[in-house]
Amino acid sequence: MAYLKNTSPEERIQRFHVGKILELDDFPILWEWFEQDHLLEKKLGKPRMMSTPDNDFIHEHQWHLLIEKISMNYDKLLRDNPNLHDDTTVLIEFSRGTQHGGYTEAFKHLSENILKDAVLVYINVPYEESLRKNRKRFNPDKPDSILEHGLPDAKLEKLYKIVDWEEVSKGFTTHIKINNVDVPFMVFENMPSKTDDRELLGPELDRIFSELWKEYKKYFI
Repeated sequence: MAYLKNTSPEERIQRFHVGKILELDDFPILWEWFEQDHLLEKKLGKPRMMSTPDNDFIHEHQWHLLIEKISMNYDKLLRDNPNLHDDTTVLIEFSRGTQHGGYTEAFKHLSENILKDAVLVYINVPYEESLRKNRKRFNPDKPDSILEHGLPDAKLEKLYKIVDWEEVSKGFTTHIKINNVDVPFMVFENMPSKTDDRELLGPELDRIFSELWKEYKKYFI
């Protein structure tokens, strides 16, 4: 994300076919739930509504609610600006482990408006590398930050060590079927870690987005 944001608009469009960037991430939503519950419990003396005191969800369906919220927010963006994609690319980011339904369940909650005009990039990284990056980026002074939040090792293992991407994408090559919509996709292989090295990251992003653009043009342009 930082690489794309720090690329000039002209180069970003030419190389990656990405316009002005607007982000939709589920982390700020869940963190607001945690903060809300803290205020209810500590300031108002009321029961927590969404989370436990150690920041676990009370109900598994809250993971799916996050995707529904992303879909709702995207639909509102289009409502307010039907020409949004004339100059803007919306980047939607979330991760899912099998402990809370995996991508099998998460994809079911993406709206039709998202899927009918989407491409998908799956960042494939071993759990050990995810653990390293989680430890590296965590800033205890800014746990609410998208770029600097982290999880305790035990919680990361519980929630994200096992993923179902291989099962979900099995048999698909250029497009993955989500809710009966064929979505162009590519896998970003992040080992060795390209996201830590601009010299490696740039060419890989060129490759990924060039291939996705070819598939996207077949259906949408």
